[in-house]
Amino acid sequence: MTIACKVTGEFAQSITCQLDADQSMFADATKFRWKTTNVAIETRLSVPGGRADAANKDAKQSGGGFLKAAVATATEVGKRALAGQSLAFQWFTPSGGSGLVAFAGEIPGQVRVIELDETIGWRAESRAFICAEASVVYDIDFTGFSLGRRSKEGLIFEHFTGRGTLVLGGGGSLVELNPAAYGGKLQVHAGAVVAFADSVSFSIERVGALNAKTAMTAVFGGSGINLITLTGDGPVILQSTLHREFESDEHQDDSVANPLRQGLLGRL
Repeated sequence: MTIACKVTGEFAQSITCQLDADQSMFADATKFRWKTTNVAIETRLSVPGGRADAANKDAKQSGGGFLKAAVATATEVGKRALAGQSLAFQWFTPSGGSGLVAFAGEIPGQVRVIELDETIGWRAESRAFICAEASVVYDIDFTGFSLGRRSKEGLIFEHFTGRGTLVLGGGGSLVELNPAAYGGKLQVHAGAVVAFADSVSFSIERVGALNAKTAMTAVFGGSGINLITLTGDGPVILQSTLHREFESDEHQDDSVANPLRQGLLGRL
């Protein structure tokens, strides 16, 4: 059953979810904002659909296999640590009737509600995940060292499959595009990617050949010489506000390009 959600706000949005009987949600530990008193919070190291979740259930039913469950849990926690995700998730479950629980993103911005129907999954950058229904399967997807290093987006995406409600967030305004509507490919700043459907492929493309023009782009262009390319036919969610590390790079590029202006302003 789909979880009823209400998005409030414009630039800095939050989302309130109504949990009915037999409905639960899990969320990143930093995204919870408020709840009604009949919604219980439980902190777990395991995620739905993961090996640790299955191993813990087997251990409880059979009364054994606790070592296997512990190893599987430690592996999942380690993967989340590499992704920059919280080590534990908070789970929310109502009792004695329906309850409300509210969440918001890491930085001021908008949120998107995605209904998974088991036909196609979604990949999201590690800070985009806000919360999801317990029936949504959470996993980590490695892009590979070379690809992650060149993109500055990181080595890892979070991967969501199964059926249920998934809530993602990004900085500033969010826009949804389909590469198929623009010749099959979009070139995107690495800091602008929020999420994309599994039918869309993620890669890296150099901006031009290795020449003086490319060198100028790398030094002063803010994005370096590589752009993310998203190809295929499916939804892509982009954000208007870059994450802090990308904003820092932009400011550094501006300082190099305008040393005199920065020096004069620094004296005021």
